[in-house]
Amino acid sequence: MDHPPIVGAVARPTRWQTGTKPGHSDWYVDRFRRLAREGEDLAGEARLMDAVLAPRSRVLDAGCGTGRVGAVLHERGHTVVGVDADPVLVQAAEADHPGPRWLVADLTELDLPAMGIADPFDGAVLAGNVMVFVAPGTEADVLRRVAAHVAGDGPVVTGFHVHRELALPDFDRAVEAAGLRVEHRFATWDLRAWHDAADFAVSVLRRAG
Repeated sequence: MDHPPIVGAVARPTRWQTGTKPGHSDWYVDRFRRLAREGEDLAGEARLMDAVLAPRSRVLDAGCGTGRVGAVLHERGHTVVGVDADPVLVQAAEADHPGPRWLVADLTELDLPAMGIADPFDGAVLAGNVMVFVAPGTEADVLRRVAAHVAGDGPVVTGFHVHRELALPDFDRAVEAAGLRVEHRFATWDLRAWHDAADFAVSVLRRAG
């Protein structure tokens, strides 16, 4: 069953909203539609999530953008809810990828039960440099609120370029502040080994303790 996007309040402007030029969201939508038409591989993050989760899991696609990750997970049999602060991207996800539930909401204050989605998730993914684009200083809040929607010891998996606005040591401090720990770290979504010169970090997080 298809669902219209539900719009929630966004408390603080994200770097995506304040640090990009007017029309950037439309450009981003057009870019990924073009890449899909050209047959580019846009499913790397989804393949990793599919590997770490049990079949038919519930997955939170946090910072879902145009829905490319959640769409693949849906095709592989998972139940997906995608959330993003940008209504232009969520509208594109709804138009291009029917099936998952797509919502507009602020990750720093994410409360899906208040939006009618009470069931917890088996895992969450923050792909596409989500952590780089959240509002400055809210990284721990984002991780904490996303993790609060994941049941038990389910994974929270995130990946971003480490030489942009968010340095890896700052991210790791946010992970600790959110009550999480780094279980695994890789240099790419296809699990190439982490090394200190890597410019990208994929981290599998779980609850600390």
